[in-house]
Amino acid sequence: MKNLGIVILVLFVQLFSAQNVYMTKVEKTNDNTDKFFYKINEEAKDAQYLGEVEVQGFSKDDAAVFSLIYKKAKEIGANTFTLKPFENIDGSPQIFNPANYKLSLYYLPKEKLLNQTGHVYLFASSDKNQKISIDRKDYEISPRSYLIINITPGKIYTISTKKLLGSTIRLQPKAGEENQYFQISATKIKSDESGVGGLNLKSGDIIGLEKSYAEFLSTIYNKEKQSN
Repeated sequence: MKNLGIVILVLFVQLFSAQNVYMTKVEKTNDNTDKFFYKINEEAKDAQYLGEVEVQGFSKDDAAVFSLIYKKAKEIGANTFTLKPFENIDGSPQIFNPANYKLSLYYLPKEKLLNQTGHVYLFASSDKNQKISIDRKDYEISPRSYLIINITPGKIYTISTKKLLGSTIRLQPKAGEENQYFQISATKIKSDESGVGGLNLKSGDIIGLEKSYAEFLSTIYNKEKQSN
C-alpha cells in the first residue's frame, strides 16, 4: 500500500485528467500487473475494495469511455469491478442511467474468479438496431442492448448479419469453454493497439470482443430476452 500522500495525489490527478470519467474515491492501492478488468458478482465478498470511479455525461463511444475507466482502475491496481447503483431516498436502487453511473473497483486474485462458460454474448451497436440470424432464426437487437445464446457443446452455430456482403461466423463451442463475446456493427471498427482492454479481435460487422470490454458493455447495456 502506498503512503497517504501518494493516494491523495492520485485522487486529485484523476479528478482533473478527464472530461467525464472521475476517480471519486481511493481507499487503498494494490501493486499488480494484471491486464484483465472483469465484472464480478458474488466474488466481491472475497475481493479487496480499492476505490470508486464515476462516469458523468453520455457518450456513444463506449470503447473510449472504457479505456478511460480501465486506465484509472490500473493506476490503483484494480482488476475487477461492480456497478454501484445510485439510491433513491428510500434506499432502493435507481434505474441505471448511462449518462451518470459509478463503478466500485477491486483487486481479486485470478484464481478466485468464477468460471463463466456456456454462453455467447451478442451486442448491438450504441445507436442502431441490428438484425441478425442465428441458425436461420431472425432477431433484432435494440441499440445498447445484448442477446445471450445458451450453447450446447459440440453443436455448430451459424451467426449472420443478414446483409449483402455481410459477415457470417460459425462457432462450435467445446465443453467448459469460456463465454465468447461479439458486437454486431454496420461500421468497420479500427483495432485498438494501445495495449489496454477492448481489443477488437476480428474486422467486419461481426467483431470479437476482449472479455474485459465485453463485461463492461454487459454492465451498461440492456439485456434482451435470452435465446436457446
